[in-house]
Amino acid sequence: MTAPSSLLSIGETATRSGVATSTLRFYESCGLISSLRAAGNHRRYHRSTLRRIAIIRIAQMLGLSLHEIGDAFARLPKNRTPTKKDWSRLAASWGKQLDRRIAELQNLRTRLNGCIGCGCLSMKNCSLYNTDDEAAGLGPGPRYLLGDSPPHRKD
Repeated sequence: MTAPSSLLSIGETATRSGVATSTLRFYESCGLISSLRAAGNHRRYHRSTLRRIAIIRIAQMLGLSLHEIGDAFARLPKNRTPTKKDWSRLAASWGKQLDRRIAELQNLRTRLNGCIGCGCLSMKNCSLYNTDDEAAGLGPGPRYLLGDSPPHRKD
């Protein structure tokens, strides 16, 4: 059995990582991954790039932006493949941020279950009901779902 090449074409990298070749080019333009250029200016990716792509995909599924991912990747070594210790440090750097997002999602689920789940859409305390856009002064977005309290209403 022949050992796999340490360099992959853009098509092989796309197939192995599950992302489109256009996505690989985009990640590269953002500085998240890098390639070497072979004859004919064809991209070649180190096999270790598959790990970076996997981390990018997982981090995006967790709600991290490409900018946040890029900031974390900037702390990884440029001259070698990151070690387990390097990846652990990266994961730890996202810990507080992920914990905060988990708490926000749990709060949102509780609020939605309490309102939409019961089906009442009470005009007194519904987190979705926003008479005459009265929440506009509190800022952008669904203010009551984000934690602001609606004023006391009379039915």
